[in-house]
This record gives sequence, structure tokens and C-alpha cells, in this order.
Amino acid sequence: MPKSKIKFTYQDYKNLPESETKRYELLEGELIMVPSPTTYHQRISRNLEHILWDLVRKHDLGFIYNAPLDVVFSEQDVAQPDIIFILKEHSQIITEENIQGAPDLIIEILSPATAERDRTYKRTLYARNGVKEYWLVDPDKRTIEVMILTEEGFQQVGVYNKTLTSPILPGLSLNLSEVF
Repeated sequence: MPKSKIKFTYQDYKNLPESETKRYELLEGELIMVPSPTTYHQRISRNLEHILWDLVRKHDLGFIYNAPLDVVFSEQDVAQPDIIFILKEHSQIITEENIQGAPDLIIEILSPATAERDRTYKRTLYARNGVKEYWLVDPDKRTIEVMILTEEGFQQVGVYNKTLTSPILPGLSLNLSEVF
């Protein structure tokens, strides 16, 4: 039997059985299971989120969220990035249920199961939908790659292993020893 060209929609995704304990993303209408993160992944995520939240709150810059939270780009593309930042002036994309549109910054923490998809498909998905800045956190190398959106897609600003600065978060000087 040939593979069906029928795609799942966001409504299908939202109607997954509540007893389902796995996390999913909807990418090009296909349900993709997202494995549970490791404890090290979760420590990195927590550390990053707390550092960013302190800066964002201190300067009243916007909003920080962490997975699992749906970022709805279209009826067939719904991601759950590890960390999401939305500038205050773009708060209209925040709804009670999800984020409707492109956050200003998305951070993905690489894992063996997701690294290739984060580096390729999601990089393109986020760029096509207007995410201004994208970070790839590599727990093994203890680095963070920072990219900004250009007309050609994401362009690397740098790969940081000591102190990170962000093009869209003024005043951020992130000591990576506090992250890893």
C-alpha cells in the first residue's frame, strides 16, 4: 500500500489521547515523537532560563517560556522549542494556549535524538517563519552557537565557549560556566 499523503493538522495534534505520555511536535504534517530530555539537558535548560529571566525581568524586555509549549507556525508546523523568548512589543503572539507565530529567540539544546533535526529542518523552519535569533546549545562540547536571521536564512554570529552576547538581548553577557 503506498504511503498516504494525508497530513496531520494542529487540531489532530491537539486531540491526541490525554493518556499519551510522550511529547510530540508536528512538522510538515507528520507527528514526531520528542524523547524525554536527560537530567543534564534539564539542568542546562533551567540554568539558561533563570539567567535569561533575570535579565528580561530586570529590563522589562518581554517573556521567557520553556518546553513543553506549542509554537504554532501553521496548521502543519508546531514545534516545542526548549526555551522561547518574546520581546514585549511582540506579545500579541502569546495566547492562553500557545504561541501563534515567530518568537524573537528560540533556544534548542541538542541531544543525540534531536541534534540533526535541530541543525537542519528546524533551523530552516524557524528562519522561514521569521525567528530573529536561534541558539544551538551543545552539551557535549559545552558551547552555544548563536545565529541571526538574514535574507538568506540564519547566519552564524559565533560559537561561544566562555562568554556569550546576544544581538537581540541588550546587556546580556552570559558566562557559560553558569550554564554547563
